[in-house]
Amino acid sequence: MRFYTDSRVVLGYIGNRTRRFYTYVSNRVDRILRISNANQWNFISSEKNPADSCTRCNTNVINIMRLPWITGPQWLCDVTEMKPTQFPLVEPDSDREVRPIDRPVICSQTDVTITTTGSDLITKKFDRFDRWSCLITGIACLKRVCRRFRACRDQKPKQLTRYDEIREAETFVLKQIQKEFFSKEINSLKSGKPLNKDTSISTLAPFLDENGLMCVGGRLNKAAGILPSKEINPILLPKNSHISVLLIRHFHEQVKHQGRLFTEGALRTAGYWILGGKRMISSFIHTCVTCRKLRRGLETQMMADLPEDRITPGPAFTSVGIDVFGPWEVCTRRTRGGAANSKRWGLMFTCLTSRAAHIEVIEEMSSSCFINALRRFLSLRGPVKIIRSDRGTNFIGAAEEMRVNTIKVEEGPVQQFLDKSYITWIFNVPHSSHMGGVWERVIGMTRKILDSMLLESSGKPLTHETLATFLCEVCAIINSRPIAPIPSDPNDPMILTPTMILTGKVDFLPVVSDSLSLQDVYRAQWKRVQILADIFWNQWRKQYLSILQSRRKWKSETRNVKEDDVVLLKNPAEHRNNWPTGIIDRVFPSDDGIVRKVVVRTIRAGKPTFYIRPIHDLVLLIESEQ
Repeated sequence: MRFYTDSRVVLGYIGNRTRRFYTYVSNRVDRILRISNANQWNFISSEKNPADSCTRCNTNVINIMRLPWITGPQWLCDVTEMKPTQFPLVEPDSDREVRPIDRPVICSQTDVTITTTGSDLITKKFDRFDRWSCLITGIACLKRVCRRFRACRDQKPKQLTRYDEIREAETFVLKQIQKEFFSKEINSLKSGKPLNKDTSISTLAPFLDENGLMCVGGRLNKAAGILPSKEINPILLPKNSHISVLLIRHFHEQVKHQGRLFTEGALRTAGYWILGGKRMISSFIHTCVTCRKLRRGLETQMMADLPEDRITPGPAFTSVGIDVFGPWEVCTRRTRGGAANSKRWGLMFTCLTSRAAHIEVIEEMSSSCFINALRRFLSLRGPVKIIRSDRGTNFIGAAEEMRVNTIKVEEGPVQQFLDKSYITWIFNVPHSSHMGGVWERVIGMTRKILDSMLLESSGKPLTHETLATFLCEVCAIINSRPIAPIPSDPNDPMILTPTMILTGKVDFLPVVSDSLSLQDVYRAQWKRVQILADIFWNQWRKQYLSILQSRRKWKSETRNVKEDDVVLLKNPAEHRNNWPTGIIDRVFPSDDGIVRKVVVRTIRAGKPTFYIRPIHDLVLLIESEQ
């Protein structure tokens, strides 16, 4: 067989016997000479090289079929043209691929000292497996191949069943791990010497069984008729080893991710005794992703400080929280067939400072009805500076139609948007009802009072006028409630209620400041209002603000969720097993540096979807550091 090339440089490389090339050329020349000899290579000019035809443009199909690349070159038939190969010389000065002769070659010598034993080298390979069954199956297959090789060499085939192969592999793995961790104890038992009393396994009275495995001796050796032998003398395994972790994971999955007692019982029944097993199992269950997905609680964080608009004194309803509750069916008109019913909702306005309440009745859950109710509220209670609410569609639509300034959860400081209204609308994070606890609690009280009223008037049709009257009476009851602990001092019998600041009326007047005396109340009406306002805010500072100081729950600071954390996203409409899994894409630290709201990226319908959620809707599965 002969090879032809039109490159004299390549022929020089192939026929070289004295020069050394750089790595790139040297590897390729060695591969060419590995499958051919230098004498098989010949030079051919470019015009006679048939391989050049397939690299040139030929538009005519008929000409392509007549090319030498298809038919073969004619000079191959002429034996006289076949001349012996003459390899050109490779000059180092003209070819940069040739190593210069005068350049020194540096050789390095490295001394490697192996400090591990043979058993350690074997057990290090076990760390590549993350399943006990995979490790045993791999060892069994490797032993099967070795057994077949020996059988072919010695002509003594040895057949083992699948069960015997698995048992042989388990014994091999357990012996190797025991040699690594219990080599001194095993040598002492083989030599018949007593174990050192300071060892952690001396109280277990270990011994070597027929397979050379160290097992627990204990005091139950006479219970052979009651317990199986593997439970009486379980195999000893070290703590904090990879094999122990594989066994814990294996039996934990067998008991379907139940608690520590289930897993430990399955291990002991299978005949394994892990030193410090209780702590290892508890630690493993704590980090098990499936157990976290099934049973881990939602994320919590230390309760945030109160916002400024809740602790700053000012006129009632300067800062309000709003929410819609209901509905109720009311009779709108009488017909021949009965009565036509429709639904009504209640729109709750809660003063964030004085805890006063105002309720408006709306006919629809629409932005138009909400705007009308808000206009009625502003006409009665005066202008509002800050509105807080959840992200209801009617609220968001109303904010866009009214063009008020809004603070979205993903944005920063307030931007002046409308000079005419001067209202700042702050939306809470989606699915975070706990952030609106101020008005949610008032809504709960309203429902209880209204249910009592409706029970007393049962049997009578509920009309729009009746419902509006009931809600006004509910407001009166709520606004007369104490917002601070009732004092037990007889000299200070005043009860702090929102009605004092709303109506300026109270059944008694305690001692007032020096600037305005009690007699001034009866001299001018404006002085009476001023005195009542001063009394309210003084008691509000002394009695009400103090009860807001302590945190009733979420008292301690926990780990902040971070970007790239794998989480489970809560969905109340689905079973927990169907909750979507996502990755935290962005975090929003509060003023105190604590993260309470995040952006979660999930896959929905094959596309990435982003959700803004509070951390109380997340279950942490895998931390980003892991």
